[in-house]
Amino acid sequence: MKVAVLQFPGSNCDRDAYRAVKGPLGLECDLVWHKQTSLAGYDAALLPGGFSYGDYLRCGAIARFSPVMEALVRFAADGRRVLGICNGFQVLCESGLLPGALVRNNHMKFVCQDQPLQVEDSDAQFNSAKLGSSLTVPIAHGEGNFRIDEPGLEQLRRNRQILLRYSGNEGNPNGSLADIAGVRNTNGNVFGMMPHPERVVEPFHPNQDGLKVLKAFFSLN
Repeated sequence: MKVAVLQFPGSNCDRDAYRAVKGPLGLECDLVWHKQTSLAGYDAALLPGGFSYGDYLRCGAIARFSPVMEALVRFAADGRRVLGICNGFQVLCESGLLPGALVRNNHMKFVCQDQPLQVEDSDAQFNSAKLGSSLTVPIAHGEGNFRIDEPGLEQLRRNRQILLRYSGNEGNPNGSLADIAGVRNTNGNVFGMMPHPERVVEPFHPNQDGLKVLKAFFSLN
């Protein structure tokens, strides 16, 4: 499998994502600048965290119009795997590749902490049998408050599109509806999550729960 890690002006987790995919996962990987108009030759794409275009207007609102996004829409329509982490999740929601929106945290503060997560049994690719019932993965965001209308939330539940929920003693860190920390599209090939799995993949990290998450996204044993 060959993975493209997309880079936007303001991305700052791109090299962490590249390292996680190429190192611990052992996959072929390239950094792809946002002005590229083709993703030919890649099997999967990863949109990393950061502050694309300085988060002007809304998080992900400008990145959504980058040239590479037209290629990404076609890429996803062809059934190839797409993963958005933090700002990448925001970009996918802004582009319509994922449902819902990410808005300011309810307490209006940036939050950075190790976050307990509950794993939902979304599909054969992402479930508690593969990942365990709970994980601890860092979060670092000011706009992670997931919002969607009631029919949309019902559809997420009915189609088992919810991947992760915030849990633990501290509970929901941002006011996200239904404690949602990550979702997928209906076809099961586009995923988004606010926590940063690329930050917990090495032996010297607090844990290696991020490896479980990334392996699930890329369907690795």
